[in-house]
Amino acid sequence: MKIAVIGNGILGSCCAAWLQRDGHGVVFVDPLGPAEATSFGNAGSLSPSACLPVGMPGMWKKVPGWLLDPLGPLSVRWRYAPVAAPWLLRFLRASGPAEVVRIATALRGLLAPIFECYEPLLQRAGGTGLMRRSGCLYVYSSASVARQWQWGMDLRRSLGVALREVGEEELAALEPDLRGRFRFGLLAAENGSATDPAALTRAIFDRCVTDGAEVVRARATGFRRNGTEVAAVLLEGGREVACDGVVLAGGAWSARLARQLGPSIPLETQRGYHVTVASNNLGLRHTVMAVEHNMMVNPMSMGLRLAGSVEFAGLKAPANLARADVLLARGREMFPHLDTSRTTSWMGHRPCLPDSLPVIGPAPRAGNAWFAFGHGHVGMCGAASTGREVANLVAGRAPEIDLAPFSPLRFG
Repeated sequence: MKIAVIGNGILGSCCAAWLQRDGHGVVFVDPLGPAEATSFGNAGSLSPSACLPVGMPGMWKKVPGWLLDPLGPLSVRWRYAPVAAPWLLRFLRASGPAEVVRIATALRGLLAPIFECYEPLLQRAGGTGLMRRSGCLYVYSSASVARQWQWGMDLRRSLGVALREVGEEELAALEPDLRGRFRFGLLAAENGSATDPAALTRAIFDRCVTDGAEVVRARATGFRRNGTEVAAVLLEGGREVACDGVVLAGGAWSARLARQLGPSIPLETQRGYHVTVASNNLGLRHTVMAVEHNMMVNPMSMGLRLAGSVEFAGLKAPANLARADVLLARGREMFPHLDTSRTTSWMGHRPCLPDSLPVIGPAPRAGNAWFAFGHGHVGMCGAASTGREVANLVAGRAPEIDLAPFSPLRFG
């Protein structure tokens, strides 16, 4: 079969690579090159432990205060508020304890096989050095402060995540640069990270092209149907790409095309920011999640990446790089000795659903189309296992994880 994969970020590239392993032909359809959008600025986490949803019990108490701070961890531009409000209400409804347990269980199933799903793709691409398994440290100013997040960490443990408590002296021994700022940590030894998320994405994409994938640099606008099946992807300018099937992996830009193949899906962009400190003089060996700062710190080949924050402003509003400046200020707080003489800032569009679960499954209104989008904060984490499951669906094989929680029909 010739499968049109709409999107060539990390999700589309992994879907294509797994499809090629089954012998399918692939044609990428995307107006941009690989890793020129969201996959470029990913925080780089490859974390089987990242199974908690964004919305957690009690979060509703914090949201009003956050919204009043335009540079807080969650902000909504006022002009966009009428659009974001219904989504945020659904998001808060999904943050009750029972619902969080259900969501976390589903995410753990998707994320647990991160490395077994990436390894064959990166081996074939010659990119195994782009992935490391050095663990992640969740760090706190004290053990007593860490107890504020106890419920979530206990939920992680109940789902099989190994978390080891690390006291102040051991924490300083593991990461001397944390001394004096953090006095307690939890080590998730099974976690890893990408040394360069964009390079990792391009490595898998380039291997797909070497293995015969075609590339069409154009924006998909719709589909030509043959009865209940998609016969071609329609492009801007009146062209089309004939195909035997379609995988929609267009990230935050997927909603309009998805509506042509199924019910409306409440896809929203949570705009995320990062700062990369090219002049990094730290010696961090682990990915560090500074929980109180709500910031991921990842040493990468191009520098130290500081990533976090959520902004609702849609796909078209210009970036507010003052939000990136806040991340840099927090980085200087955490590491007063950090050399920040050379930095770059970035904003990208996380594709998010209100229940923090992606959409993975057959398109309801087409017999030869499949959805693979909406991974939110775990796109890099969940891409390879999603690609494997999409290949299973296309081949008619039984999925290797429970895909029911990710159904495109779950929103009605």
